[in-house]
Amino acid sequence: MQHIYEKARKITMVIFDVDGVLTDGSLYLTDGGEEIKAFNSQDGHGLKMLKATGIKVALITGRQSRCVDLKAKDWGVTLVYQGAKNKLPAFEALLEDQHLDASACAYVGDDLIDLPILLRCGLAISVPAAPALVKKHAHYITRLEGGRGAAREICEMIMQAQDTLDAHLATYLT
Repeated sequence: MQHIYEKARKITMVIFDVDGVLTDGSLYLTDGGEEIKAFNSQDGHGLKMLKATGIKVALITGRQSRCVDLKAKDWGVTLVYQGAKNKLPAFEALLEDQHLDASACAYVGDDLIDLPILLRCGLAISVPAAPALVKKHAHYITRLEGGRGAAREICEMIMQAQDTLDAHLATYLT
């Protein structure tokens, strides 16, 4: 785990895929064709905690969904790229826009479409339900599943590595 903490110390931005990472990957459709996703509130609070330490948070997703925009706004995440069928150009645009090197970014993905970014970022993270090829190229695989605490686990792990977790948690004890 020490080598993961060494990589995590250098991270200034964490980029999350949505379906399968911030959700469990299930897509619910109403009879009217509206797509519904379920997000874990503890994951969302983890994103807010991470942002409070100065780490930038971004989303890159292959799908387009209004509920993602709504959740991103709720979390205070303004760097949102939706409809990215090929995620690498979105990643490169994000790096250019934020004046960052790929090595300063952690990326969390769960499927083959995420591999081009996972292979280029400084800290590649996946979830247990990811295909074997994705897990093979991840530096870290969460204990918790996507949409079930994986994002919170990642946020706290990065905060722990950067020595900001204890101070942040102490604010809840006053």
